[in-house]
Amino acid sequence: MPLKSLDRAKSRLAAVMTSAQRSDLVEAMARDVLAVLVEHPAIDAITLVSDDPDARRIAAECGALFIAESELAPPGQPLRGLNAVVAAATERLIATGAERLLVVHGDVPALQAAELDRALDLQSTGGGLVIGSDRELQGSNLLVFAADACPRFSFGPNSRAAHQRWAEDLGQTVQVVQEPGIALDVDDMDDLQCLLASAGMGRHTAACLRRSGLAQTLARPSGDSWQALQTKLLAGELPSEAEALSLAAFTDTAALAELAGAQRDRGHGNVLTYSRKVFIPLTQLCRDVCHYCTFAQTPKKIDQPFMPVEEVLELCRQGAALGCQEALFTLGEKPELRYGTARKALAGMGYATTLEYVRDVAARVLAETGLLPHINAGCMSSEEIAALRPVSASMGIMLESASPRLCEKGMPHYGSPDKAPAVRLATIERAGQARVPFTSGILIGIGETRRERIESLLALRELHLRHGHLQEVIVQNFRAKPGTLMANAPEPDLPELLWTIAVARLVFGPQMSIQAPPNLSPGVLPQLVAAGINDWGGVSPLTPDHVNPEAPWPHLDKLARETGAAGKFLDQRLTIYPAYVRRAEQWLDPALQPAVLNHSDSMGYARRDDWVPGEERPVPAVEAALMARAPDSHRVDPELRRIVDLCRQQAALEPAQVTRLFESRGADFAYLVQAADELRQAVAGDAVSYVVNRNINYTNVCYFKCQFCAFSKGKASENLRGRPYDISGEEIARRCVEAWERGATEVCMQGGIHPDYTGQTYLDILATVRSATPDMHIHAFSPLEVWQGAQTLGVSVENFLLRLQRAGLNTLPGTAAEVLHDEVRATLCPDKLNSREWLQVMETAHGIGLRTTATIMYGHIETPAHWAHHLLALRELQQRTGGFTEFVPLPFVHMEAPMYLKGKARRGPTFREALLMYAVARLVFYGFIDNIQASWVKMGEQGVAASLAAGCNDLGGTLMNESITRAAGSGHGQEWAPARMEAQVSAAGRTARMRNTLYGDVCGSRRLAAFNAAPLAAAENAAAGKAERSKLIATVSVGCEQVFLPAACD
Repeated sequence: MPLKSLDRAKSRLAAVMTSAQRSDLVEAMARDVLAVLVEHPAIDAITLVSDDPDARRIAAECGALFIAESELAPPGQPLRGLNAVVAAATERLIATGAERLLVVHGDVPALQAAELDRALDLQSTGGGLVIGSDRELQGSNLLVFAADACPRFSFGPNSRAAHQRWAEDLGQTVQVVQEPGIALDVDDMDDLQCLLASAGMGRHTAACLRRSGLAQTLARPSGDSWQALQTKLLAGELPSEAEALSLAAFTDTAALAELAGAQRDRGHGNVLTYSRKVFIPLTQLCRDVCHYCTFAQTPKKIDQPFMPVEEVLELCRQGAALGCQEALFTLGEKPELRYGTARKALAGMGYATTLEYVRDVAARVLAETGLLPHINAGCMSSEEIAALRPVSASMGIMLESASPRLCEKGMPHYGSPDKAPAVRLATIERAGQARVPFTSGILIGIGETRRERIESLLALRELHLRHGHLQEVIVQNFRAKPGTLMANAPEPDLPELLWTIAVARLVFGPQMSIQAPPNLSPGVLPQLVAAGINDWGGVSPLTPDHVNPEAPWPHLDKLARETGAAGKFLDQRLTIYPAYVRRAEQWLDPALQPAVLNHSDSMGYARRDDWVPGEERPVPAVEAALMARAPDSHRVDPELRRIVDLCRQQAALEPAQVTRLFESRGADFAYLVQAADELRQAVAGDAVSYVVNRNINYTNVCYFKCQFCAFSKGKASENLRGRPYDISGEEIARRCVEAWERGATEVCMQGGIHPDYTGQTYLDILATVRSATPDMHIHAFSPLEVWQGAQTLGVSVENFLLRLQRAGLNTLPGTAAEVLHDEVRATLCPDKLNSREWLQVMETAHGIGLRTTATIMYGHIETPAHWAHHLLALRELQQRTGGFTEFVPLPFVHMEAPMYLKGKARRGPTFREALLMYAVARLVFYGFIDNIQASWVKMGEQGVAASLAAGCNDLGGTLMNESITRAAGSGHGQEWAPARMEAQVSAAGRTARMRNTLYGDVCGSRRLAAFNAAPLAAAENAAAGKAERSKLIATVSVGCEQVFLPAACD
């Protein structure tokens, strides 16, 4: 029985067994074969042939003879290969008198005595050569022959045919046996699993597999157990530790990937993310000596120990100009503990440690460039983590492997104290305790087994289940690099990477972000997506991957195309993942929250372009491309289609379903916008309506504390809010007359809640307007003003609305709604009407015949779930009353809003969100509210054009003297005259229609006046005094023909 050196045997099992485990297995199998041979009565003597240091001991303990391979070789002529060793040993035994010989391998631990009987009997009765084949009838696991007919040994590939051919060429009889135990030689995973399933495994091998845990974890899941695991995972559960470890022996990568892909889709839909970053190698000095690393350098090989802060800042400014939002700080571990050069450089800058320098540089990057630092600073204490938390949006450290074996001599982490798994896991634990959004992962192909990979993933999962802080798990494949100790080490192949990605997804479940770096697997990115990833990690348009300099980043356009080829949409995230952005109070230091809000959208993803409401900017390229082509129907989420169908049927909708509509990206977004536009066509045709009107904001003094309002709470800038004012009744009348002469059919009036205003003030305003312009449609007073007016007069809301109606009020604007969710209102406008009160005013108005508009002011602190709640509340009320004439989304204009300036709000909705608000409103309100209005003041010309293709059929008013949005910092003009309005509509390929407030047509004289309007006279905003100015007038001259007396009022 030949026996290969134990430490070199069974290399094909390296994926699931360590070297020590393989050595243990080889010895156990040899003992089982020897036990059968020693006990067999037809065998006179057993000789073990090997050069392994332990082989002589094994032979002695088993009762076998022993010959060292080196003893068989002629002097100076070492034997090469198994066949030469077996030939020399056979020759030695024949020379000592052996008449019949049996050659058997030591890796058939299921060998049975009865099987040997049959092989020996065949040779005894039939003579010639008996070949015991393997399971595939390709190999020779056993040979029986007479001494005078010794074969030419040809063990290796196709050895059964080679041995048979030799015998036949010599005219000898050949008999082939295929007995279960003889045939089961153990070389690879399939063999191990067959062995575990067999009934004849020897006791030494069985004990070995139990001792190592392999008997439990290498058993291939049966069809039933695999189906049960699938069912469990698809039900939302995580695999147990034993179930996860059992996957180490599961070789059906396609099945794993199919399940992993389904799990990924459940958690992340059709979106694959990346972070646009600047890579900052702050120092390449490191006290560790990982055998595969080229990032770490010695002082003699670098120009400077640390990047100067000004160099870092300049790099980050360049990155910011290219749309980067992450500053990735990568550095060697504590170089000052190894190099005097590092200590001297730090001392010269006034620092004692590298981490002190990291903290200060990250703080300046955050403050001076706006980029969000992500710090990979290695192993840290709790105090060090606490020091970095105020200057980093996230941190990370690769676990790489939880196997201490990789730190042993000859292994890749030998000599690197910071790569000890316990040390790294302790850092990850401390980060969780400190509530730091954290990144970790494993490095595959550095000598670990598949089981060890799963053990590493389970170690990370345990920490995450305890603290919830792991925002992503990276599966990174080893790349061999010239000049390192592992320069010639084999890299893991694609199947190995795909298997590991799929297993990582199954271990962590649908919600975890699983990442694979795209630059390390060029050309096969769609396959990585299919295996279960949902993130590409950081990609830089400016800096190289300093850790893998041989692997350039893919161009972002190419990355988007390859992601699309995999059926996914590439979108941008921040270094802190969306789920953690949405819980910023828990996961971010207060110092970081304003910067993160500034970069994020309503779901916590990155704002990937510079579009904001209130500024005229081009339509972002991503949305422009999505709207320019028909959506790829096969990429649209079937669940989204079902929800859209419910909207078409005017069926009941759940909040979660409307929220899902707002979450649409990529093909889902394009499909939703197209569906909304189709419903617009069905409801309103190609007409786009607008009304010629004038805004009159009679005061900007207000005692309410709305955090978004720049109109009464913004900076006192002449170009924006201006000084506090309270205009007179004469000025109100003058503006109304001027508006009528300029073709207006509506005057829209609202203002701040002046502390001296009462319900009588609003009645006086109506009297003045009705006196000055009897035929003007008065669209006035927010529900807040109605509520406050009723309270000040001590009457009910209904009573006050009736008095307003008798005094000349025609309709109410649906402003002051903001977001109809009290969770939002508690922060946004804590002393304003709550949601129920706002809806109560609207329902009461509808009940007495006053029609109203409905609005939402969005893009600040709320989420899509709040939008869904708002829309459904309006839909429910409209189903009862039918009183809403239109829905008017009002994107938050951030520039001068107090809450934004305090770092408490986002920069308004993104362009995608603005279009979705129109599109989702069209779908949700289909059959209930026919008119969806785009705000040109907020959206600008190009935004309006896109809105008209997303479900809008109305552009609102021409808005002489719009001032509220301008006070917030909008750059758009104060009026879009009819000619401009209609040119905008024509440019969009639609037909303009001048309307009145209730969507009827206007008469020709009004249209003529509107198109021949004189320039606006300067408005006079009288300074607010100690008391309110009277809103009544004595007489008003209209042109030179009529004099109107003031209307009587009570």
